[in-house]
Amino acid sequence: MTTQNALTQKADKLRALHRAGRPLVLVNVWDAATARIAAKAGSAAIATTSAGIAFASGYPDGERIPRDRMLEAVARICAAVSLPVTADVEAGYGETPDDLRRTADGVLDAGAIGMNLEDGTGRAETPLADLALQLEKIRAVRDVAGRRGVAIVLNARTDVYLDRVGPESGRLAETIRRTEAYRDAGADCIFVPGVTDPATIGELVRRLGCPVNILAVAGGPSIGELARLGVARVSLGSGPMRAAMTLIERLAEEALTKGTYSALEGIVSYASMNELMG
Repeated sequence: MTTQNALTQKADKLRALHRAGRPLVLVNVWDAATARIAAKAGSAAIATTSAGIAFASGYPDGERIPRDRMLEAVARICAAVSLPVTADVEAGYGETPDDLRRTADGVLDAGAIGMNLEDGTGRAETPLADLALQLEKIRAVRDVAGRRGVAIVLNARTDVYLDRVGPESGRLAETIRRTEAYRDAGADCIFVPGVTDPATIGELVRRLGCPVNILAVAGGPSIGELARLGVARVSLGSGPMRAAMTLIERLAEEALTKGTYSALEGIVSYASMNELMG
């Protein structure tokens, strides 16, 4: 188990990397190999993708993977790199503050010092968690951080835009209402996936006055544009995992239908991967 002092140092480092206008760029990973690839490429920290870990473990996304299976994967990633690791633990794997305390304890036990906590429920009739309950969850994470002496870097996510909740005209106001409450309850960073409009992103940054995390998607603003808007953190989410699966899908189709292997051209060498794992 990683020592408290080492965890504290990593938490402090991760928190310091959240700088408005100089965003921390996170190419989300799902196993030890992808974590080491991201580290080798120069990443300052490592972030997991819950969807990627779930898919690689044979589960759909949306808290279908058991908490223990998710945290086992996070622990393998933490063991593979020396960088700070922040774990995507979805909605915390439970509906009560005690559930969140168990999850936050598990995150620290795995060696991670940051965690994502989302308010999406996956239920069409009530797509967002009750605000009061979500605030209790955030406070429960802060309770664990205080008890363990490690200031967990909490990235509080709202799915208002991602799930297109309510009329479009009211989404900014609802996002601000929720995320201001999350910030005031102890969240270190606010994550608003689904937003690509520069004016909206800029307004979120201005109104919240704390680190804002944006999900990078094809066709969305570049990292340079997001930096100019004052964004402090940019995540690629499950995109890298799905990109890798796209390559495998194309490779499988080509080999099985054409009997050729052009998708293997230019790939990383066996020796390089073996050395990276060594």
